[in-house]
Amino acid sequence: MDDSLLPTPERLAAWRHDFHRHPETAFEEHRTGARIAELLRQAGLEVVTGLGGGTGVVAILDGRRGPGRAIGLRADIDALDVEEANRFAHASQVPGKMHACGHDGHTTMLLGAAFALAADPDFAGRVYFIFQPAEESEGGGRVMVVEGLFERFPMEAVYGLHNWPGLAVGEAAVHDGAVMAAFDVFTLRLSGRGCHAAMPHLGSDTILAACQLASQLQGLISRETPPHQSAVLSITQFHAGDAFNVIPETVELRGTLRCFDGELRAYLERRFRQAVEALAGFHDLRVELDYQSRYPATINAPEHAARCAGVLEALPGITRVHRDLPPSMASEDFAFMLEACPGAYIWLGNGVESAALHNPHYDFNDAIAPLGVAYWQALVKTLLDD
Repeated sequence: MDDSLLPTPERLAAWRHDFHRHPETAFEEHRTGARIAELLRQAGLEVVTGLGGGTGVVAILDGRRGPGRAIGLRADIDALDVEEANRFAHASQVPGKMHACGHDGHTTMLLGAAFALAADPDFAGRVYFIFQPAEESEGGGRVMVVEGLFERFPMEAVYGLHNWPGLAVGEAAVHDGAVMAAFDVFTLRLSGRGCHAAMPHLGSDTILAACQLASQLQGLISRETPPHQSAVLSITQFHAGDAFNVIPETVELRGTLRCFDGELRAYLERRFRQAVEALAGFHDLRVELDYQSRYPATINAPEHAARCAGVLEALPGITRVHRDLPPSMASEDFAFMLEACPGAYIWLGNGVESAALHNPHYDFNDAIAPLGVAYWQALVKTLLDD
């Protein structure tokens, strides 16, 4: 490989800024996927495109020490439907879309690792670089697994990472088990008899019923979830009515329910349905409930987590590896890959001053890109050392 292609901090920043300026959301990452494939070919890697619904990419690199084990490294590549509030030169050029979660940085770090390892493949075995679309709520990880990712590219373990605002640059976090929560979504429509606001006895008060339900459902968390387990139920949308003097016929509520334990997840869904039906019966309302189980919990295999922690602790530039941070109630579709193949998912500090994930002021910290590249390199050479 030409030395001019090595992943210098300046080159990493340039790649990342390009991705940031051109965000693409779930299963629409055509430009992003094409650019990833173009760069990987420049590095001399074997590249497979058209995966994960069409926009995913996998690159293959064999070590110069000969045959051995195979592992996978994964980055998510999609953006969010968020209007960017930043005004710097690399701000989004696509109205209503931005890289508000740092997937542009994740993509860049994995590309950098591919270039660095291709320049010095001093390991035995094979590495698969997995660039996955549609992480944000649409389950691109599940699609890749269902399409046969692990059958087509056999590997003994798969690894992922996420930048983490609030965690200092140079710090990382590794969990021995649960990292991120499972997440379900619901859309609930309550329908009754609309009426004049001055004559509520002539109709069915959908607003009153919906407000009562919003409060009542919180009892599933505060009174039915064991205190030593975590769960959160959030109603995030409430749509009803168009006039001051009309009690509307329909109210629509939307939201999410999240937890870590599979049995608790099933129990809370069952009790959610029961609560909705009971309240609707009391208020003489019709119910339409669309309850969808989206992502499972992201659970690290302890032995793989320990390997990642060991690599991080020996890595220049890493000042602290947290092993006791609580897991996040946010969710991650890398969970589907970890259900199909053992591995681990770590957090890499994005800086204590960083805006929160999914915030219109968020930006991935270019200073951590070389550290992410070095982590991927060290992980490969440690795990595939014959």
